[in-house]
Amino acid sequence: MGCASCSTAVGEDGQVLGCKNNGGCSSGGCNKMNVFDWLSDMEGPAQQYFDIVEVRFKNGRKEFFRNNNDLDLTTGDAVVVDVPNGHHVGHVSLQGELVRLQMKKRHVKDDDEIKAVYRIASQKDLDKFRDVKKREMPTLYRTRQIIQDLKLQMKLTDIEYQADNTKATFYYSADDRVDFRELIKLLASEFKIRVEMRQISLRQEAGRLGGIGSCGRELCCSTWLGEFKSVSTQAARYQNLSLNPSKLSGQCGRLKCCLNYELDTYMDALKDIPDVNRPLETQQGLAKLQKTDIFRKIMWFGYDSENTWYPLDVKRVHEILEMNKKGNKPVTLAEDVVDDVQEDAGLNSDLIAMDKKFSKGQKKNKKKRNKRKFNKNRRKDQGNRPNNKKDN
Repeated sequence: MGCASCSTAVGEDGQVLGCKNNGGCSSGGCNKMNVFDWLSDMEGPAQQYFDIVEVRFKNGRKEFFRNNNDLDLTTGDAVVVDVPNGHHVGHVSLQGELVRLQMKKRHVKDDDEIKAVYRIASQKDLDKFRDVKKREMPTLYRTRQIIQDLKLQMKLTDIEYQADNTKATFYYSADDRVDFRELIKLLASEFKIRVEMRQISLRQEAGRLGGIGSCGRELCCSTWLGEFKSVSTQAARYQNLSLNPSKLSGQCGRLKCCLNYELDTYMDALKDIPDVNRPLETQQGLAKLQKTDIFRKIMWFGYDSENTWYPLDVKRVHEILEMNKKGNKPVTLAEDVVDDVQEDAGLNSDLIAMDKKFSKGQKKNKKKRNKRKFNKNRRKDQGNRPNNKKDN
């Protein structure tokens, strides 16, 4: 049997046939806010069996109901439950001892205020409920038009009709307080139902609408995240993320909930990272912090006069900070003391060696030139002498 939120296959009579995706809904409506009952195969004592079940309604809304009639329920069964001034149809999402844990987590008391489960929904109940749900979209469009005519500063997100077709809940979001008394009168007179206006936050609105996040997966708020915790920009600073609102904001316009997922791990890793509030003082100058690798515990520093960053271990940074507190300055970021060097060694040793080499070469060349000049003058003198043998 297909759900009304699936539009991948529709029969000739207009009834939804389902996406036939072998247990996984391709539209995301069938498995919204599902839970896994990992105690379903374990048999507990019959006298201690918890008689309260968790029932899921449209868009993942869940409430608790008592199984007074000892119905043989299975997770996923459609049931008719008691609601104020009528009845509603939902699906069993959880039962047994896990329901006790969920009630404790949500601070719900096990008292007489918990409504009862009437019966397992019959085919007649499901057909009637399906016909009632067909009114939701036309009512949504018409209500938005009325809101626009009344010039109310509110955004209507969703409408949920009760299975007995006597009541409808209108979910809206607004920045300020809205006076919707006139709106309720118009809706009640036009649709002949009892109207309940329920304001939701922007995160809840995104969860009801659904969508795909920047990670490529369905939104956490529409699949499994039921409680929303406050998220601050400090969480992004701890994780060395760029404070770019377009990258840090989700589809709800608020900071992404996933910023809190790894925050505890970063907080534990930051315990060993020193707080560098001012540049490190060395004899070469002031070295400013440029980058920090939290998990590798490496910090990069650089001088204003250079474009090179020098990686330092966290222990070395602590050592330099302690030296600066005592008024001492290391020679460089990597070394505290540089050994005394001789004049023939160090950076100018190669220049001194080259000077000696060329000075020796110049002396040799000078001797050669003097010897060549002496031989030349000697041959010249011999040529100018008279040949005595020829004259005789």
